Amino acid sequence: MTTPSTNTGTDTDRPGSSVVIRTYGPGHVPPLLDTVADIWADAHPELVDNPGAATDGLSVPALHHQITGHLKHQGFAMTVAYDGGTAVGFGYAFPCTAAYWFGAALLDQVPEGARTERLMGLCELAVRPPWQSRGIGARLHTALLTTIAPQWSSLLALPANQRGQDLYTRLGYRYAGPYRNTPGGPEFDLLLLHVTSPDTAAQGEAAS
Repeated sequence: MTTPSTNTGTDTDRPGSSVVIRTYGPGHVPPLLDTVADIWADAHPELVDNPGAATDGLSVPALHHQITGHLKHQGFAMTVAYDGGTAVGFGYAFPCTAAYWFGAALLDQVPEGARTERLMGLCELAVRPPWQSRGIGARLHTALLTTIAPQWSSLLALPANQRGQDLYTRLGYRYAGPYRNTPGGPEFDLLLLHVTSPDTAAQGEAAS
């Protein structure tokens, strides 16, 4: 899917790469919803083709609803990767409190710094299959860290998503416990990254 030629975000490029990363604030996200939902669907065929996933809230309509709800968070940022005008990956995150992100069940189990220092909730990170394993996911992640400047970052990952789990491990995330959005919902792995220095993101990108 192509993107409008008008640039409404901030560009970052890497020498030798045809892929450009653009960063958008919440006001520029609504026109991108169909595009990023299409990327998400491409990246997660195991969910799109599984009726049970929609029941668990893992579907394109659920993603639309999720992103729209998260736009209200101050500091929200979305990064989108473009290759020759085609949107090939995206991620989004926002600063949040530990109580909001971890919930009462896990709040006391995470490191003190994750409870008291600047925390980024990473909600989505997806790349279309033909562009995977090219470091694009790491670049999207780096752009979010640069924009939000957290001391800690956390995300939820499905245990069966091995490709995603491998990427998050390379980026430095570590398992912090099981997490359920609802009592009967699917169990996720709560992953946690201590952003120890400005070089952390670059090191993760180099490893991808």
